Amino acid sequence: MTQTHTDSYQRDDGRAVRLTYAEPEGVVRGGLVVLHEAEGVTDGVRLLTSSLAGEGWLAVAPHLYEAGPADVDALTCDGVLAATDATLAWLMDRGISADLLGVVGFDIGGTAALVVATRRELGAAVSVGGPGISKPVSSDIPPLVDVAGTLVSPWLGIYGDTGEEVDVAEVELLREAASAASVATNVVRYPGANHRFDADPEAAAEAWERTLAWFDAHLR
Repeated sequence: MTQTHTDSYQRDDGRAVRLTYAEPEGVVRGGLVVLHEAEGVTDGVRLLTSSLAGEGWLAVAPHLYEAGPADVDALTCDGVLAATDATLAWLMDRGISADLLGVVGFDIGGTAALVVATRRELGAAVSVGGPGISKPVSSDIPPLVDVAGTLVSPWLGIYGDTGEEVDVAEVELLREAASAASVATNVVRYPGANHRFDADPEAAAEAWERTLAWFDAHLR
């Protein structure tokens, strides 16, 4: 398994952002910004980052906030975009061209990934789960159904159907809203999976392959 590292990266405004990243052992296919779950950069996020590196992607997760629901409530569009922009700059500093840059997010990171994909023209974006479809996750993050039609990066949404955190009708509303965008979009639902995909290993494996295939198709 590819090892992860954590460093600080100095932004143009003088502030530093913490980044956890993993580098491929062979040829680098492109760069992926990994937007983490509500608990922050957990062991699961590190495993994901390492796994993406194992597929040939230079994968890097900006530390959006420290753990805790109060910090999630304070999540802002400007904060997410600033952290993403700094991470994209870090990737480009390492020779990744703009057409080979993408973003992927899980849980609340999935929410953030869609927001980023409405504001930044990237090669591809993937959201695996994520709240805030009809009701905003914070006072500064809009409901996703309100902005999905303005997507400017090809976007794939992957959602499980089971669990208290899942509302199938909302996911279908998001599918409809995203279909109005001028870029390629797709929403895939898994009936046996919950929002973390740990209830259905087969669905989790298939969702992983779909994620890789989306990046393969659009980052080239």
